[in-house]
Amino acid sequence: MADGLNHEVEPQEDYKSRRMLLRRLTDVVALPDSASSAQDRAIAGDLLLEMLIDANEKERAVCAKRLMNMSQAPTRVLRFLGQDVASVSSELLENSEAFDQSDLVTIVVSGAAHHRKAIAGRKDVGSCLSDAISQSRDTEAIARLLMNDRAVISELAIDRLVTLSRNIERLSTLLLRRQELRPAHALVLFWWSDKQTRRMILQRFSAEREVLIDMCSDIFSEAAKEDWKDPIVRKALQVIERRQRNRSAIERSQYENLEDAIAQMLKNGHSPEAIDEISYLCGIKPLTGQKIFADPSGEGIAVLAKAVGLKRQYFKALWAALGRPISRKDAPVEHFEYVLETYEILAVAKAQTVLRYWNWSLSSAFSPEMLDENTLDLEHGAEHFGQAARAGRLVFGR
Repeated sequence: MADGLNHEVEPQEDYKSRRMLLRRLTDVVALPDSASSAQDRAIAGDLLLEMLIDANEKERAVCAKRLMNMSQAPTRVLRFLGQDVASVSSELLENSEAFDQSDLVTIVVSGAAHHRKAIAGRKDVGSCLSDAISQSRDTEAIARLLMNDRAVISELAIDRLVTLSRNIERLSTLLLRRQELRPAHALVLFWWSDKQTRRMILQRFSAEREVLIDMCSDIFSEAAKEDWKDPIVRKALQVIERRQRNRSAIERSQYENLEDAIAQMLKNGHSPEAIDEISYLCGIKPLTGQKIFADPSGEGIAVLAKAVGLKRQYFKALWAALGRPISRKDAPVEHFEYVLETYEILAVAKAQTVLRYWNWSLSSAFSPEMLDENTLDLEHGAEHFGQAARAGRLVFGR
């Protein structure tokens, strides 16, 4: 009998003893602490793992089902079953509390799409696990992660997903579901989102800056005494201050005011020089103005017009001066009506916040050094750079 036990035989699918032993070993590892010792369960786990390697898919699935609700299942057995085919691994990966985060990260990195999708639906997805899923660039897994309200998604992962959303359209809407999304993310996301998503971004992420204005009001006079020599303070206060139009630019301009510049552009046609001049009068950098005026959808123009206090007729004049249609055969153009509605629903203070944030994030740190492909690569290490630099590179490209 002893010789028979030690003799290696070719596995046979119809061996009743094999099926019985597989079930019993599963029973042993599933026993609670009070009914067995850790050593017994460890030995049973080792034997069970060896048997599972040669077990068929149905037997592996039965074992996975049995271990799914066991909080102290043997980790080596879990790792083996967790990397199995979908019928065996998916439910186990999504529901078993016995997996540690390290094992799950390993499976995300080395596993297949169905592994990542199952893990993305877990109730205990932590920041390290969400980072690994975001790095996988697996669209289905990422989408499920973003829909998982119990998941914790780090700012680094959100940065990465905002970058991916530029080429994966569905991610923009899903990202807006997340409480982790910040204005720094959303107001960059705006530029490649559809019109419904843009409207949501403007409504959710605009703010009136009252607290900032009150808390920083005394700094303006101090900066003025220093003749605004500190560029960091100057850029930050440009986001906070109440006044939007640039008085100094108006004094230097050939035009009487912003409205006069728009009227002349409507009469003479738009040109890069005219766009730059209007940008200066609006208190924004030419780079920001070029981005806003070149955007095909045009909601940014509505934001700018409301932020600088343009009356409705001058907003229409600016739209027409840029060569955009307002009406055809006495009927309003549907898209212009939509953009006009955006203009109407925005409060001036909130529009100013959006415009100033764009101006700050799209031009702050936007220099040839920061745009060099060798120093700022969004796909390889962009997290090492500031939000402003990442925003500028994302929106303006290489």
